[in-house]
Amino acid sequence: MPSEPPETVLILGGTAEAFHLAERLVERGDLRVITSLAGRTQDPVLPPGEVRIGGFGGAEGLAAFMLENGVTRLVDATHPFAHRISQNAIKAAAQAGIALEHLVRPGWERQPGDHWHEVTSLDEAARALPAGATVFLALGRQYLDAFVARSDCRFVIRMVDAPQTPLAFTDYTLILGRPSADATREADLFSAHGITHVVCRNSGGAAGYGKIEAARQLRLPVVILSRRIEPTSPTLEKGRS
Repeated sequence: MPSEPPETVLILGGTAEAFHLAERLVERGDLRVITSLAGRTQDPVLPPGEVRIGGFGGAEGLAAFMLENGVTRLVDATHPFAHRISQNAIKAAAQAGIALEHLVRPGWERQPGDHWHEVTSLDEAARALPAGATVFLALGRQYLDAFVARSDCRFVIRMVDAPQTPLAFTDYTLILGRPSADATREADLFSAHGITHVVCRNSGGAAGYGKIEAARQLRLPVVILSRRIEPTSPTLEKGRS
């Protein structure tokens, strides 16, 4: 008798958690593993298994892709603030009748010595900055527009890839590179640029935590965007496969 085709797992990725999940599932040897990346980063680190780069065209496109490729299990392991793709995953899984799991990255928790101003929107974050502040923006390029009108502040903006056109800020410095988990390196960066405030999202994870520790060491205020509560599907706990 012909053997049954392997179970096909589609991972909506782009995070370290997604990468490590793909590693674990590929190592099993009995699964077809496809990781989907949004394609916002020019030179992403590719996980093992098959990789698909680019959007699907909404929930309908994602559902069609899964049906065409025989996907039997969908894992949403995207960034905690990637709300649109997470909502599309819920809709697409329902449309296709495919099991959906959500790989949750815990958020950071306030520690003694942290000076956090928690906000729920980018507009609120921009309003929270005092005039004359030198602000480190640790946000993706799609989250910068809310701060452009604050011409009374100076911004230091870190991006992984250079923007294709100049940014609209009046006074800014652009730094290219990924965040460091080393708090000392981040503190040196803040000191070199005279940073007085840090703006970031509560993304969680070890890779970006260096800036939080550095701000604590330097006693810098952190304007931190809290996670929005979203309806989710069943949860896949960290470390499970």
